[in-house]
Amino acid sequence: MKIDKVLASSIRLVLASSLSGVAFGAQAQDTQGDRVLETVRVSASAVNEDATNLAASYSILDGQALFERSQATLGDTLNSIPGVNSDTFGGGSSRPVIRGQTAPRVAVLSDSAALLDASNISPDHAVTAEPLLIDRIEVLRGPATLLYGSGAIGGVVNVLDKKIPTVLPENGLQGSFGLRGNSFAKEKAGAFEITAQATENLVLHAEAMMRDADDYRARGLDESRVHGTFSESQNASLGMSWVGERGYLGLAYSYRDDGYGVPGHSHEYEGCHPHGSALHCGSHDDHDHDHDHEHEHEAVPEISLLSKRIDLRGELADPFAGVERVRLRASHTDYRHYELEEGVVATTFENDGYEARVEVQHREIGPFKGVVGMQLAQNEFAALGSEAFMPRVKSRTIGVFAVEHVEVGESWHFELGARQEWQKHSPLNDSRGRPQFDDSATSVSAAAIWQFVPDYSLTLAVTRSERMPHAQELYARGIHLATNTYECGLVPHPLTCGGVENNATLETETSSNIEVTLKKNVGDLTFSVGAYHNEIDDYIYARTLDQFEDFRLIKYTQGDAEFTGLEAEATYRFNETFSATLFGDAVRAELKNGGDLPRIPASRYGTRLNANVQSLSGELEYYRVNEQDNIADFESVTPGYDMLNLTLSYSPRGERGAVVYLRGTNLLDEVVWNHASYLAHVVPLPGRGVTAGLRVSF
Repeated sequence: MKIDKVLASSIRLVLASSLSGVAFGAQAQDTQGDRVLETVRVSASAVNEDATNLAASYSILDGQALFERSQATLGDTLNSIPGVNSDTFGGGSSRPVIRGQTAPRVAVLSDSAALLDASNISPDHAVTAEPLLIDRIEVLRGPATLLYGSGAIGGVVNVLDKKIPTVLPENGLQGSFGLRGNSFAKEKAGAFEITAQATENLVLHAEAMMRDADDYRARGLDESRVHGTFSESQNASLGMSWVGERGYLGLAYSYRDDGYGVPGHSHEYEGCHPHGSALHCGSHDDHDHDHDHEHEHEAVPEISLLSKRIDLRGELADPFAGVERVRLRASHTDYRHYELEEGVVATTFENDGYEARVEVQHREIGPFKGVVGMQLAQNEFAALGSEAFMPRVKSRTIGVFAVEHVEVGESWHFELGARQEWQKHSPLNDSRGRPQFDDSATSVSAAAIWQFVPDYSLTLAVTRSERMPHAQELYARGIHLATNTYECGLVPHPLTCGGVENNATLETETSSNIEVTLKKNVGDLTFSVGAYHNEIDDYIYARTLDQFEDFRLIKYTQGDAEFTGLEAEATYRFNETFSATLFGDAVRAELKNGGDLPRIPASRYGTRLNANVQSLSGELEYYRVNEQDNIADFESVTPGYDMLNLTLSYSPRGERGAVVYLRGTNLLDEVVWNHASYLAHVVPLPGRGVTAGLRVSF
């Protein structure tokens, strides 16, 4: 893992433009006195070069800004980045939503390796990445996403940590510890990490964290606290690495134990089942959708999660002629979680798998410089118990990829990418005899950056990606209470459900994306304005066949869709003390044959005012989330809201020393409903609250 300290000073005013490829961090002076952004490198790009030459759209969150903005979940931590939202599910789970898309079209990685949890199955399943132990987060879109799978057409979130040392610690010992608490959930959290040099080349690392939070307070309900939004988590990791002059090779073991409530999870409709394409709720003596309400006052279910993981990482510079660097990533994950009903295990989810990838960054071959590589992944997923809506499935993926860069003069930079992938899903001991899936996909990309005048650039990126279906989309058959649905997979009736009239030949989902970005990254004024249009043929979505009250019978179906969006951000530095930022984003997602896609985030716009006075810094942030009335036929309009946040921090010695901060969120105490959530009109987001934190680095 290669970690570059970019946002090292107090509160960096902007996380990064999600479309520009500019990470706003410490600024330097050029020879003419203009402010220029210091060199930023993006680990997820796999090419060790200045990120301003990358056609990929990216955002970076690290350093003090990451510490101050970190939340209990990864999705909530990233939610303030333009173009990035979260599909919140109470206090213990939220997944990133990028440009209106989430799992399985958004890949979340641990230093380029898949997490292999169950978060891509359901929104109430936590992403197993701990914000308090993260060193850096990279959000990547565009051509470089092909490095990590053709299915990541929404984007890639690459989480970087310190559990495997990559360099010798300064003075033989480095580390930090931090404490955090908030008022709205009565959260108490703490974490530490320490890296020590044991011998001339052997480096050891240990880290751990604990968090405990009650049900959070929110407006919009009869009760002041939202029942079932409690969460607790314990994480620990031990790692070691052999560090030499030209690279490192390291190993780490990580352990994660979570427990959290699942609000909105109701057994009110557990008797509902399909008759062909019709939904039947109640006894078979009924001739309508009658059912009883005996579960209306049931206890909130809980999830007990346990993940054990082993990571192997290594890098070697200049291994032989023509090769600049070789990177190795391999991991094995043993994951399971129990869904508890009144303390009794009702459903068990298991995921056991491994992944390995090798990347070779070659030196110039004619005009080309880039990376080629291979990836192999295999996992076995199972759902057992009352909500076992999928069979046990063994999945295997093999991919080969390349991303190449070409410089033409001082004004033009070109980027080409390609990936070939083979995927196989095999149901194991399936009583329904569902067939295996075995197919391949080809994805290509091209981009150009034109620096048409000094300090300005125009980027055009085009990507054509093929995505093969997730196992859930193929084989689902059963009730899924977290989403209030009975799911029917793509495999035709009678092997699943949904009626013969809804059978269709499975086609490869194909995304054709074009995006244009204008940016300026030098001077007092820096900005990025970008637009994208993504046409997806044979888009896989959950089509509603029938509905009773809030419960739906869905059939995974294919249809053509299009996503169109705009992301913009501009910052002006008045002097060394004060700066201001304007930002906004919007996305529209529709089916071409008519109708809006569900859970698409509403448009938003806002401003940030920043001040840095010696050891003190502050940020006042306001943004407006508009009403979302572009809705699917089963959705309701979600009202807009105003968000006001204020952060104050004190850091007398800079990055190495103590940092104390106070962050007030939702200071207007707005009622906040998240349209991107399955609980959009059931569970509001937290109300007014104050978070206090302390971090000491040594």
